[in-house]
Amino acid sequence: MIPKKGMIKSTDAFERLVHWWLAITCIILILTGLGMMFHSFNFLGTPLGGLKNLKLVHNFTGLLFAPALFFAILIWWREAGVFKMPEDLEWIKVAGGYLWHVDDVPETGKYNPGQKAFFLAVAIFGILMVASGLIMWFPLSLPSGLVQWMYPLHALGMLVIFPFVLVHIYLGTIGVPGSARAIFTGYVTRSWAEKQCPGWLKEMEEEGRLEIYGEEKEEAAHG
Repeated sequence: MIPKKGMIKSTDAFERLVHWWLAITCIILILTGLGMMFHSFNFLGTPLGGLKNLKLVHNFTGLLFAPALFFAILIWWREAGVFKMPEDLEWIKVAGGYLWHVDDVPETGKYNPGQKAFFLAVAIFGILMVASGLIMWFPLSLPSGLVQWMYPLHALGMLVIFPFVLVHIYLGTIGVPGSARAIFTGYVTRSWAEKQCPGWLKEMEEEGRLEIYGEEKEEAAHG
Protein backbone atom coordinates (compact mmCIF):
# COMPACT_ATOMS: atom_id res chain seq x y z
CA MET A 1 0.00 0.00 0.00
CA ILE A 2 2.03 2.94 -1.33
CA PRO A 3 0.79 6.54 -1.01
CA LYS A 4 -0.04 8.32 -4.24
CA LYS A 5 0.76 11.85 -5.30
CA GLY A 6 -1.64 14.38 -3.81
CA MET A 7 -2.53 12.30 -0.74
CA ILE A 8 -2.54 14.07 2.63
CA LYS A 9 -0.31 13.10 5.55
CA SER A 10 -2.41 12.29 8.61
CA THR A 11 -0.04 10.32 10.86
CA ASP A 12 3.71 10.29 11.31
CA ALA A 13 5.98 7.26 11.75
CA PHE A 14 6.00 7.38 15.56
CA GLU A 15 2.19 7.55 15.71
CA ARG A 16 1.95 4.50 13.47
CA LEU A 17 4.54 2.64 15.55
CA VAL A 18 2.66 3.34 18.78
CA HIS A 19 -0.67 2.41 17.18
CA TRP A 20 0.58 -1.00 16.06
CA TRP A 21 2.48 -1.56 19.30
CA LEU A 22 -0.70 -0.88 21.27
CA ALA A 23 -2.94 -2.80 18.86
CA ILE A 24 -0.86 -5.98 18.74
CA THR A 25 -0.32 -6.15 22.51
CA CYS A 26 -4.01 -5.38 23.11
CA ILE A 27 -5.16 -8.19 20.80
CA ILE A 28 -2.75 -10.68 22.41
CA LEU A 29 -4.03 -9.65 25.86
CA ILE A 30 -7.64 -10.08 24.77
CA LEU A 31 -7.04 -13.54 23.28
CA THR A 32 -4.95 -14.81 26.19
CA GLY A 33 -7.40 -13.26 28.64
CA LEU A 34 -10.32 -15.07 26.97
CA GLY A 35 -8.31 -18.30 27.14
CA MET A 36 -7.93 -17.95 30.90
CA MET A 37 -11.38 -16.56 31.75
CA PHE A 38 -13.64 -18.97 29.86
CA HIS A 39 -13.44 -22.73 29.71
CA SER A 40 -14.65 -22.78 26.09
CA PHE A 41 -11.59 -20.69 25.12
CA ASN A 42 -9.03 -22.79 27.04
CA PHE A 43 -7.92 -24.27 23.70
CA LEU A 44 -6.06 -21.00 23.04
CA GLY A 45 -3.45 -22.17 25.53
CA THR A 46 -2.81 -25.47 23.73
CA PRO A 47 -0.27 -24.11 21.19
CA LEU A 48 1.65 -22.56 24.09
CA GLY A 49 1.74 -25.72 26.16
CA GLY A 50 -1.17 -25.05 28.50
CA LEU A 51 -2.83 -22.41 30.62
CA LYS A 52 0.29 -21.80 32.73
CA ASN A 53 2.24 -20.64 29.69
CA LEU A 54 -0.80 -18.73 28.42
CA LYS A 55 -0.81 -16.78 31.67
CA LEU A 56 2.91 -16.03 31.33
CA VAL A 57 2.38 -14.69 27.80
CA HIS A 58 -0.54 -12.62 29.07
CA ASN A 59 1.43 -11.14 31.98
CA PHE A 60 4.55 -10.24 30.03
CA THR A 61 2.50 -8.84 27.13
CA GLY A 62 0.86 -6.62 29.73
CA LEU A 63 4.29 -5.21 30.56
CA LEU A 64 4.72 -4.31 26.87
CA PHE A 65 1.20 -2.88 26.67
CA ALA A 66 1.83 -0.41 29.52
CA PRO A 67 4.47 1.78 27.77
CA ALA A 68 2.48 1.66 24.52
CA LEU A 69 -0.54 2.96 26.42
CA PHE A 70 1.59 5.71 27.99
CA PHE A 71 2.83 6.92 24.60
CA ALA A 72 -0.68 6.69 23.10
CA ILE A 73 -2.07 8.94 25.83
CA LEU A 74 0.86 11.32 25.41
CA ILE A 75 0.34 11.55 21.63
CA TRP A 76 -3.43 11.62 21.29
CA TRP A 77 -4.83 13.10 24.50
CA ARG A 78 -5.00 16.69 23.19
CA GLU A 79 -6.91 15.79 20.01
CA ALA A 80 -8.80 12.66 21.06
CA GLY A 81 -9.10 12.90 24.82
CA VAL A 82 -11.32 15.98 25.13
CA PHE A 83 -14.83 16.48 23.78
CA LYS A 84 -15.53 19.88 22.24
CA MET A 85 -18.99 21.24 22.88
CA PRO A 86 -21.35 21.96 21.24
CA GLU A 87 -19.67 20.69 18.04
CA ASP A 88 -19.22 17.11 19.23
CA LEU A 89 -22.71 17.03 20.72
CA GLU A 90 -24.22 17.85 17.31
CA TRP A 91 -22.29 14.94 15.80
CA ILE A 92 -23.45 12.61 18.58
CA LYS A 93 -27.11 13.57 17.99
CA VAL A 94 -26.95 12.14 14.46
CA ALA A 95 -24.46 9.36 15.36
CA GLY A 96 -22.14 10.74 12.70
CA GLY A 97 -24.40 9.35 10.00
CA TYR A 98 -23.26 5.78 10.75
CA LEU A 99 -26.62 4.43 11.96
CA TRP A 100 -28.96 6.24 9.55
CA HIS A 101 -28.69 8.50 6.55
CA VAL A 102 -27.72 12.10 7.33
CA ASP A 103 -27.40 14.66 4.55
CA ASP A 104 -25.07 17.03 6.39
CA VAL A 105 -22.97 15.43 9.11
CA PRO A 106 -21.64 18.07 11.55
CA GLU A 107 -17.97 18.80 11.00
CA THR A 108 -15.41 17.36 13.38
CA GLY A 109 -11.73 17.82 14.01
CA LYS A 110 -9.15 15.13 13.38
CA TYR A 111 -11.08 12.69 15.56
CA ASN A 112 -14.85 12.42 15.80
CA PRO A 113 -16.71 11.76 19.10
CA GLY A 114 -16.90 8.04 18.35
CA GLN A 115 -13.12 7.83 18.02
CA LYS A 116 -12.74 9.93 21.15
CA ALA A 117 -14.99 7.52 23.07
CA PHE A 118 -12.83 4.62 21.88
CA PHE A 119 -9.63 6.41 22.85
CA LEU A 120 -10.95 7.31 26.31
CA ALA A 121 -12.20 3.76 26.90
CA VAL A 122 -8.76 2.34 26.06
CA ALA A 123 -6.93 5.03 28.04
CA ILE A 124 -9.04 4.89 31.22
CA PHE A 125 -9.74 1.17 31.34
CA GLY A 126 -6.26 0.39 30.00
CA ILE A 127 -4.77 2.09 33.05
CA LEU A 128 -7.22 0.14 35.23
CA MET A 129 -6.16 -3.11 33.54
CA VAL A 130 -2.44 -2.40 34.01
CA ALA A 131 -2.87 -1.41 37.67
CA SER A 132 -5.16 -4.32 38.57
CA GLY A 133 -3.01 -6.77 36.61
CA LEU A 134 0.16 -5.75 38.44
CA ILE A 135 -1.56 -6.06 41.83
CA MET A 136 -2.92 -9.51 40.90
CA TRP A 137 0.56 -10.58 39.74
CA PHE A 138 2.46 -8.98 42.63
CA PRO A 139 0.04 -8.69 45.59
CA LEU A 140 2.96 -8.12 47.98
CA SER A 141 1.58 -7.26 51.41
CA LEU A 142 -1.59 -5.57 50.21
CA PRO A 143 -4.86 -6.46 52.01
CA SER A 144 -6.38 -9.64 50.57
CA GLY A 145 -9.74 -7.89 50.20
CA LEU A 146 -8.17 -5.26 47.93
CA VAL A 147 -6.40 -7.91 45.84
CA GLN A 148 -9.67 -9.83 45.40
CA TRP A 149 -11.36 -6.70 44.06
CA MET A 150 -8.76 -6.51 41.29
CA TYR A 151 -10.18 -9.61 39.58
CA PRO A 152 -13.68 -8.22 38.83
CA LEU A 153 -12.17 -4.83 37.95
CA HIS A 154 -9.80 -6.52 35.50
CA ALA A 155 -12.73 -8.40 33.97
CA LEU A 156 -14.71 -5.14 33.73
CA GLY A 157 -11.89 -3.55 31.75
CA MET A 158 -11.96 -6.49 29.36
CA LEU A 159 -15.74 -6.20 28.88
CA VAL A 160 -15.43 -2.48 28.06
CA ILE A 161 -12.37 -2.55 25.79
CA PHE A 162 -13.17 -5.72 23.81
CA PRO A 163 -16.31 -4.43 21.99
CA PHE A 164 -14.64 -1.07 21.30
CA VAL A 165 -11.71 -2.91 19.68
CA LEU A 166 -14.06 -4.96 17.48
CA VAL A 167 -15.90 -1.83 16.29
CA HIS A 168 -12.58 -0.04 15.75
CA ILE A 169 -11.26 -2.88 13.56
CA TYR A 170 -14.49 -2.95 11.54
CA LEU A 171 -14.60 0.83 10.95
CA GLY A 172 -10.88 0.96 10.24
CA THR A 173 -11.19 -1.61 7.47
CA ILE A 174 -14.45 -2.29 5.61
CA GLY A 175 -16.69 0.06 7.61
CA VAL A 176 -15.00 3.24 6.41
CA PRO A 177 -13.01 2.46 3.23
CA GLY A 178 -9.72 4.31 3.01
CA SER A 179 -9.15 4.53 6.77
CA ALA A 180 -6.54 1.77 6.85
CA ARG A 181 -4.23 3.84 4.64
CA ALA A 182 -3.71 6.32 7.46
CA ILE A 183 -2.21 3.73 9.77
CA PHE A 184 -0.32 1.75 7.11
CA THR A 185 1.19 4.58 5.05
CA GLY A 186 0.42 7.72 7.05
CA TYR A 187 -1.53 9.23 4.16
CA VAL A 188 -5.22 9.55 3.21
CA THR A 189 -6.99 10.88 0.14
CA ARG A 190 -8.35 14.43 0.16
CA SER A 191 -11.89 13.15 -0.40
CA TRP A 192 -11.55 10.91 2.67
CA ALA A 193 -10.28 13.81 4.79
CA GLU A 194 -13.06 16.11 3.56
CA LYS A 195 -15.64 13.58 4.67
CA GLN A 196 -14.11 12.17 7.87
CA CYS A 197 -12.27 15.14 9.41
CA PRO A 198 -13.19 18.34 7.51
CA GLY A 199 -12.50 20.60 10.48
CA TRP A 200 -8.96 19.29 10.83
CA LEU A 201 -8.36 19.61 7.08
CA LYS A 202 -9.47 23.26 7.06
CA GLU A 203 -7.38 24.07 10.12
CA MET A 204 -4.25 22.49 8.64
CA GLU A 205 -4.74 24.35 5.34
CA GLU A 206 -5.34 27.70 7.07
CA GLU A 207 -2.20 27.27 9.18
CA GLY A 208 -0.14 26.08 6.22
CA ARG A 209 0.75 22.82 7.96
CA LEU A 210 -0.81 20.41 5.47
CA GLU A 211 1.71 17.94 4.06
CA ILE A 212 0.85 16.57 0.61
CA TYR A 213 2.66 13.56 -0.79
CA GLY A 214 4.85 14.38 -3.77
CA GLU A 215 4.83 18.17 -3.38
CA GLU A 216 8.02 18.33 -1.31
CA LYS A 217 9.90 16.36 -3.93
CA GLU A 218 8.64 18.58 -6.71
CA GLU A 219 9.66 21.75 -4.84
CA ALA A 220 13.12 20.33 -4.19
CA ALA A 221 13.52 19.43 -7.89
CA HIS A 222 12.51 22.92 -9.06
CA GLY A 223 14.78 24.51 -6.48
